[in-house]
Amino acid sequence: MAYRRTGFYLDKRNAKFMGVCSGIADYTGFDALWVRVGLVLVTIMGGGPFTIIAYLVIGWMASDKPHGAYVNDDIDPEDRQFWQKTRASAGRGIREVRSSFRDIDRRLRDIEIGYTSGSSRLSNEIEALRSK
Repeated sequence: MAYRRTGFYLDKRNAKFMGVCSGIADYTGFDALWVRVGLVLVTIMGGGPFTIIAYLVIGWMASDKPHGAYVNDDIDPEDRQFWQKTRASAGRGIREVRSSFRDIDRRLRDIEIGYTSGSSRLSNEIEALRSK
């Protein structure tokens, strides 16, 4: 993997003008339509020249999204979503992963307790199945 998954790239594949809004949408995980609507609203509501200049500077300075990134986005949407969360807030992403591991660990512990316990009900059910 030659490109950084946490970096910002212009998304030329989904671009309307320079790929800035689609790049922001890919980076944050929002829909590109809402990013474009937000940009227009900020421009109209008083951000005028600053917004246009910032858009052009980002379009000029940011690099294009590598071709390999498009292939991976098409193949594994869960992986894409993970990296979007990581880019937006690395700490939150780590907490979510830890939480999911704790949940998996808790469920495995419950299964192990149920399987290895001296429960007479479970033993009776197993013996009933064996005798059939």
